[in-house]
Amino acid sequence: MTITERKGEARKVALGARNAAHVSLSDETKAQAVRHLKDLLATFGTPRVAGYMPIRSEIDPRAALASYGGPVCMPVVVAAGQPLQFRPWTSECAMVPGAFGAAIPQDPTQVVPQVVVLPLVAFDRSGFRLGYGGGFYDRTLAQLQQTGPIIAIGFAYSAQELPQVPKEATDQPLDYMVTETGVIEFARS
Repeated sequence: MTITERKGEARKVALGARNAAHVSLSDETKAQAVRHLKDLLATFGTPRVAGYMPIRSEIDPRAALASYGGPVCMPVVVAAGQPLQFRPWTSECAMVPGAFGAAIPQDPTQVVPQVVVLPLVAFDRSGFRLGYGGGFYDRTLAQLQQTGPIIAIGFAYSAQELPQVPKEATDQPLDYMVTETGVIEFARS
């Protein structure tokens, strides 16, 4: 089985688990995940944090981002095969339709985050994630690392954990994973 096929199979399993968790977990359990994310973000001071606008059954980080004490931005898909760009965000800012059904800030100002909170389809205990297959976050994290340190935080339901995520050389690891059960910190060499 090719890596593409293995990733496709893993996506099916993880998306089913994510969809089930999204429907079955209580609002309080989801709020616990948000509290874990908020607490982790507070440990970094106030660097610029990139979040995301949830689509489909992705867990929603906006409450943690809205209460964060530093600047926040949201990703913008520029084109297939390109890294993401980021625009400043507040819970009151004007939003417009973006790619894949995710709203984006109307303000076209581009900013560079130092911490990236990202959605995912699946993750494993070695710190790797599986996305939808477009490679946007992998390209973005690789580009951001060229300009300085970047912290990558996955945010998901614990049901999205797989024993091992199929990975390629271009897949970028996470520094942290946050779920409703807590925070996992991954050791990096």
